[in-house]
Amino acid sequence: MKTITTEGIVQNLFDAEKNVQTLPQFANEYAGLDEDKAYDLQELLVEKKIAEENTTLSGWKLGLTSKAKQQMMGVHEPSYGVLLKNMSLNEGETHSLAPFIHAKLEPELAFVFKKDVVGTYITPAQIIDATDYIIPAFEVIDSRFEAFKFTLLDAIADNSSSSRYILGNQFISPDSIDLRLTGIVFRQNGEVVATSTLAAVMGNPAVAIAWMANKIAKRNQIIRKGEVVLSGAITQAMHISPGDTFSATFDGLGTINANFETGV
Repeated sequence: MKTITTEGIVQNLFDAEKNVQTLPQFANEYAGLDEDKAYDLQELLVEKKIAEENTTLSGWKLGLTSKAKQQMMGVHEPSYGVLLKNMSLNEGETHSLAPFIHAKLEPELAFVFKKDVVGTYITPAQIIDATDYIIPAFEVIDSRFEAFKFTLLDAIADNSSSSRYILGNQFISPDSIDLRLTGIVFRQNGEVVATSTLAAVMGNPAVAIAWMANKIAKRNQIIRKGEVVLSGAITQAMHISPGDTFSATFDGLGTINANFETGV
């Protein structure tokens, strides 16, 4: 990387996504970079995307919510990123792979909020109380780093590998299901590639979102009414190839589908 400055990193991350090109990791070369500064970089990158892509914030996403992923990355807690309106794709449609570098798909549970979540000691119960409905979802993650390899600080600056998200069409009250025991079957091209329960997300997806709400509160940010939050991957992410079809069936919540093609 030619420039190890705040402005240079933000520009390089923005250009890498726009031009569908990878970058080398930079965190180990950026003197004094810590988690707080990495989130500063994320905020600047999101501000740039909002301004230059003429879009707006639509919500948040969690990453590294499973113990296995945390151990793999050598961290003890999740990370978060921002969702923008131009990142939303329609469920059931066929999507082009042209915008992606090395995209992967993971099933998640999305929460849509009916009121602001405000406070510094927010509990999972408060998250449930503030939630309008939950929906099956897919997240397309797509790191801008070479070979999908990065440190935690690289990933945070890169908006936690955010790329696109897909919401299902089943809107369910969070009070109507057990957010720990609900099962999921994830299929790629008709074959089962993973099964799990929502407990894979920090024991309960509401726990993950409460963690994030408290984390962003320290940066004077909140979850706002109408925003969507992706609570974290329920299974491992699967690499997306041209022609792939995916489905995820959630007990009591229905099935979400997505298809991908090469595109132009």
